[in-house]
Amino acid sequence: MTLKKYIGDKAFYKTVMTVALPIMIQNFITNFVNMLDNLMVGRLGTEQMSGVSIVNQLIFVFGLAVFGALSGAGIFTAQFYGKKDDEGIRHTLRYKAMVTVLLFAVATVIFVVFDEQLIGLYLHESESGGNIDLTLSYAKDYLKIMIWGAFPFCVTQVFSSTLRETGETVAPMFAGVAAVVTNCCFNALLIFGLLGFPALGVRGAAIATTISRFVECGIVIIYVIVKRSKFSYFKGAFKSLSIPKRTFKDISFKGMPLLFNEFFWSLGMSLLSVAYSLHGIDVVAGYSISSTVMNLANIAFISLGSSIGIIIGKYLGANEFEKAYDTDRKLITFSVVISIVIGFFVFLLGDKIPLLYNVTDASKEYASYFIRVCALFIPVHAFANASYFTIRSGGKTLITFLMDSVFIMGVNVPIAFGLYYIFHLPIWVSFPLIQAIDIIKVIIGMILVKKKVWLNNIVSE
Repeated sequence: MTLKKYIGDKAFYKTVMTVALPIMIQNFITNFVNMLDNLMVGRLGTEQMSGVSIVNQLIFVFGLAVFGALSGAGIFTAQFYGKKDDEGIRHTLRYKAMVTVLLFAVATVIFVVFDEQLIGLYLHESESGGNIDLTLSYAKDYLKIMIWGAFPFCVTQVFSSTLRETGETVAPMFAGVAAVVTNCCFNALLIFGLLGFPALGVRGAAIATTISRFVECGIVIIYVIVKRSKFSYFKGAFKSLSIPKRTFKDISFKGMPLLFNEFFWSLGMSLLSVAYSLHGIDVVAGYSISSTVMNLANIAFISLGSSIGIIIGKYLGANEFEKAYDTDRKLITFSVVISIVIGFFVFLLGDKIPLLYNVTDASKEYASYFIRVCALFIPVHAFANASYFTIRSGGKTLITFLMDSVFIMGVNVPIAFGLYYIFHLPIWVSFPLIQAIDIIKVIIGMILVKKKVWLNNIVSE
C-alpha cells in the first residue's frame, strides 16, 4: 500500500507524458544541438570556446530573468485555465508582454555599455596559461551579435509559455525543433565556411543562433494566428493593454519573487562560474563542456518540473487538492527515479565526451571530473527542482525565492569564493563540496511539500 502512494497506474503516466514528453523532446533537441554547437566552437580552440562560454553565461542570466517574469504570470495562467477563465488568461498575456519588453530594454543597455566589464569578470591569469586578450576579443564579437536575438526570444517566450500553461505543448516543441535545426545547420555553414559560406568562427555561431531565434518566433506567431479559433483566449488579447488593478497587483505580488528568484539564481550560477574561473581559463573551458553535457542529462527532471507546474496548477485551480497532492507525490518520485538511471550512464561516459573537443588536455581532464561529480548529484537536483515547482504551483513564490536564489547567493556563492580565497582549496576539492550543499535544499523541500503549504487556489473569487 505504501509503495502505491508513490507509483501511478498506466493512465497516470500517460497523462504525465502527454504533458512532459513534448517538453522533453524540445529540451533534448535544443540541448543536443547546443552540445553540437559547443563541439563546433570547441574545435576552434580554447580561447574561442571560453569566450563563447562566458557570453552564454551572461545571456543565461537574461534568459532566466525573462523566464522568472513569465513564470509569475504563468501560475495564474494555469489556474485561470483550470477555471476556464479566458479573460483572466488575456490579462496574464498582457502582463507578460509588458514585463518582457522592459527586461529586453534594460538588458540591451547593460550588454552594450558594460560588455567588457562583464566579460572581464571571468578572465583571470593562471599557471595553466591561456590568452586572456584573445578570449576577451572573441567574447565581445559574439555578444554584439547575440543581442539581436534577444527581442524575438522574448516574443517567443510570451506566446510559448502561455500555450504550455494551457496544455498545448506540441506547437512550442515543433517551433523549438525548427529553431535548433536551423541553428545547427547555419553553425556548420558559418563557423567553418562550408558550401561557399564565409568561415566566421565565433561570429558565425552568434549569427546562426540569432537566425534561429527569428525562425522560432515566426513559427509560434504564425501558429497562434492560424489556430486562433482553437485558442479563444488569444482573441483580442492585445486590443488593449489594460489589466484590472487587482489582477495586476496579485500577479506582481506573486510574480515578482519569481522574477527576482530567477534573476538572482542565474546571477548566482554565473558567480559560481566566476569563482571556478579563478582557477584559470582551462577550468572555464572544462566547465563549459561539463555544463553543456549536464544540460542534456538534466532535461528529464527539468521537463518534469515544468510539467508539475502545469498539471498541479490545473488541479489547484479546480480545487482538487487531494488529487493534486497525490499526483505531486508520484511526479516527484518519477523524476528522482529517472534521474538516478540517467546519472548512472552519465557517470560511465564522463571521461569519453571531452575527448571530442580540440581544447587543452587540462581542460579535458577538468571537464571529465566535473561531469562525473555532477552525475552523482543529479537525483539531488531532481528532487530540489520538483519540490520547487510544487511549492511554486500554489503561489508560494516567496518561499521558493528564499530556498532557491537567496540560498545560492547567500550560501553557495560565498562558500565557493571562500574555498578559493580563504582555504586555497584546489578545484578538485571545492567543486564537489559546492555541489553537496544542495542536499540542504532537498531537506527543506521535503519538509515543505509534506506540510502541504502549497495547496492553494490563488484565482478563486
